[in-house]
Amino acid sequence: IAANGDTANKIGTYSVSVLTKHHGIPFYIAAPSSTFDLSLSNGQQIPIEERNASEVTWISGAHTAPDNVGVYNPAFDVTPAQHIAAIITEKGVIEDPNEDRIHGLLG
Repeated sequence: IAANGDTANKIGTYSVSVLTKHHGIPFYIAAPSSTFDLSLSNGQQIPIEERNASEVTWISGAHTAPDNVGVYNPAFDVTPAQHIAAIITEKGVIEDPNEDRIHGLLG
């Protein structure tokens, strides 16, 4: 979790956050305070692991994509803080997370 509250999680989390935002459903993150990296100002600075292309170009031993096709296969995506109602930690809850509120709780 970056200093501004942007949060990296398994791929698909961003999509769920968009849907909840659109439908007015609060979206919460539960994470230990050790997950925060306050040296990263925002989610664009969070390093995202990219998985092997074969995970999506082969299924059960069958090639499912043309040879030499470009593949982007991230393991994580970033949910922007404005989609997050609160971040729940062992130190407390940060509602409408932003840099000031995060620093207020974590120091």
